[in-house]
Amino acid sequence: MELFILALATGGLWFFNTRAQHQRIRLLAGILGQFQVEKMMETVADGYLRALGESNPERSTQVWNMLGQAEITLCAQVQAFALAFDAVDEEAARFSTLPLGLPFAAQLFARSTADLRALLHVHARGIKAVAHNTAALSQKDKAFMLTAELLLLQHSCQWYCRSKPVASARMLARHHTPHAQLLASVSAPTRRDYGAVVGT
Repeated sequence: MELFILALATGGLWFFNTRAQHQRIRLLAGILGQFQVEKMMETVADGYLRALGESNPERSTQVWNMLGQAEITLCAQVQAFALAFDAVDEEAARFSTLPLGLPFAAQLFARSTADLRALLHVHARGIKAVAHNTAALSQKDKAFMLTAELLLLQHSCQWYCRSKPVASARMLARHHTPHAQLLASVSAPTRRDYGAVVGT
């Protein structure tokens, strides 16, 4: 009997948690789908690989120069996405920062939550600053830092949709990059503002 009750409770938790995750996924995808953020991220990332892998200095310079416009377009798309997500109400924008994905966690543990609206603006500012190279980085260092900024944005979206452990596991599986390494690789202002929002 106890096993049955435990199984029933576990099943109930799984059901409500999955339903809440799907709601957040639909919400985020509905807004993100209005923009070309993912497409431009892929364009920029592929361009970096081409530029860094080019043995001919002239061709490498041409690729870097072509990437400039793509970076600016990406900045504009991320900014527009962040502004559009501002229309989401606070309850729907908040997500749990607990180490486990639990149903109703954002409601039951309100102090252990973060607001994706604020977090998206942190990412938008960070991406813009690096893309405009306000720190006067070399092209290679700029590419490395902007890639980290973009991957951290992806991590935040996955965290909002599911949980931090799932987001971190996916980042490690797809990009072989631990979450701690991402934080160490973004700009100092992004790292500071990110920590202020998620409470780290």
